Order: sequence, then C-alpha cells, then structure tokens
Amino acid sequence: MNLRELVSALNEFASPALAESWDNVGLLVEPSPPHTVNTLFLTNDLTEEVMEEAVQKKADLILSYHPPIFTPLKRITWKTWKERLVVRALENRIGIYSPHTAYDAVPHGVNNWLSKGLGACTSVPLRPSTVPSSPAEGTHRVEFCADAEHLDAVLSKIKGIPEISCLTTLPARVEGEEQTRVSLTCSQKALLEVVALLSQNSLLYSKTEILLLQKPLLPHTGMGRLCTLSEPLSLSDTVQRVKAHLQLPHVRLAVGAGRTLESPVKKAALCAGSGGSVLKGTEADLYLTGEMSHHDVLDAVANGISVILCEHSNTERGFLSELRDALAIHLQNKINIIVSEKDRDPLQVA
Repeated sequence: MNLRELVSALNEFASPALAESWDNVGLLVEPSPPHTVNTLFLTNDLTEEVMEEAVQKKADLILSYHPPIFTPLKRITWKTWKERLVVRALENRIGIYSPHTAYDAVPHGVNNWLSKGLGACTSVPLRPSTVPSSPAEGTHRVEFCADAEHLDAVLSKIKGIPEISCLTTLPARVEGEEQTRVSLTCSQKALLEVVALLSQNSLLYSKTEILLLQKPLLPHTGMGRLCTLSEPLSLSDTVQRVKAHLQLPHVRLAVGAGRTLESPVKKAALCAGSGGSVLKGTEADLYLTGEMSHHDVLDAVANGISVILCEHSNTERGFLSELRDALAIHLQNKINIIVSEKDRDPLQVA
C-alpha cells in the first residue's frame, strides 16, 4: 500500500481526533514520497533495540503505540537516542506512526482489551469522548432581539469581536412589535465581550438568551472503563485473572481499607498505562492500571478501593497481537503485519 493510503486507513481505524489534546499522534516520520508499505511493524515502545529489529525485518512503517517524538526536537543529530531513532528511520526509509490515546478511546482499543482480563462484564467509558466536529466552532450560542433603531449599531460592534461565527438575523415579532432576532455562536472569551456589549442596553440585555453548546457523546468511546462484572469475584481471584491475562508473574496490590483478599469485586475501574487522573474519584471496588502516584494509591485505599498496578506498558503491550489481527481485516490483508519480539517493559522484579 502507498504510505498515504495506509495512513488514511489507520486514521479510519481510530481517528486521531479522539486522542487527548496533549498527545502527539498520527504520522510522525515520513520518508520522501512515493513510499510503498509492504511490512507494517507493531511495537508498544520504539527503543533503539526495537528499531534495529524493524530494520532487520525490513519494515516500511512502524506503528509505535507510544509516540517516540513527544516533546519537540530542536535538532536531529546522533547525540540522543530519540534523535537517533529519527535518523535511522529516514536512512532506512521507514515511516513512524503513533496512535497512543486514540487507541485508548476507541471501543475496540486498548482499554477494551484490558477489560477482558476481568472476565464477563459490561463496561462504559469513565470519560466519554464527544463528536470532534460538532459544533465546529464556539462554545456558546447567544440570541437576542433588537429593534431597527439599535440593530445596525449593535451588529457593527459585534462583527468587530473576534471568535464569533454563525451570525444570523431573522424577522421576529415581540410584544406586537416588528423586531430582528439575532443569533450567533462564539467562544468563551468572545462571550464576555458580547455580554458586556449587550449589557450597555438594558432592553437588549433583558431579551438575551445564552445557550451552552455541548457536543454529543460518541457511544462506547472514551478514556478508561468502568466495568460491572457479571458475577462478583474475590479480590484474590481477580488478581489471578489479571496476571493470567497480562501474562505476568507478579503485580503490585494495595488492599482497600476494610477489605481483604476475599472481599468481592463487582465494579472495577480501569485505565491502561498511567491511569491515576482518569480513575480518581470513581466509585468502584477496584482500580486496575499500570501505574499511579503514591498519594493517589493512598487516597484510593482510604476510600476502601483496592488497587492493582501492573507497570505502565504491561497494561498495553498484550493488545498488539489483537491489533495485528484487527488491522489485517481492516486492511484486507494487503500488507504483512508483524509484532516486535524485542519490545518489553523496561522494569523487572530483581
């Protein structure tokens, strides 16, 4: 497949618009076109060892779940390992694509895979995603009525305010008088200026309506998951299921206050990777994630919530095999897809 055709298909599989605003997703390194992709190479982390593997296996595009370019690079030299990744990718005509939190959000993504470790359950996103393009602009709609005496002057001043869109006017009859109904969409910042302008005329201000524009939610899409188990499990059995699913000999466990290893787990909140900020404040019997801060763990335990920590990438890496099969179907088996054998969590129990 042509690289640009493949990137388009990957974006359809999980839209980069679903990623968190702080994230760096999509095509990060692009060899000069035209660039044909015969082999797509999947990894959770793109380290130098994994890059060497990708070169040896003649990869044309690396899909690295974590973006190897996150903070801006000021130069591309041989000095630092992330710069060397870019150099080696371009020297060997290998593109680099990263989906990261877009794969966290989609219904068929990382968090859905992680929830399978709990057994039969129903789940909903902890932080639902909204439709990215609706509304396209603005956070508020402002509507008011004005008579002919004030209309032109008000519209002239409103048009001078930045971040205003969808300005429309319609004839209206208010209390038996012919007036004009004005409707506009604006940003939060512009709203303050619009309200300040209208408040200068008490008659206009008294007829003003302000509506908060809320984007519709995408079903089953968003960060984290709150899982309700079909049958409650003991905390001890839940730990064993998670270890088996992630193929780990050990996890870290904090038992919630007033709970024991035999306490039932009915609701589990989970988030792949570093899930402290997503899980915080959620009512559940258990938090399951890769890593959390010490104080977030203390807060959870004090609230009677047990915590299972599996290390960051251990809650993500196992998804790659499922991803390989899903992408093979999505891409109609047009390219060879392989999973890295060198990719591994940097931490181990010593």
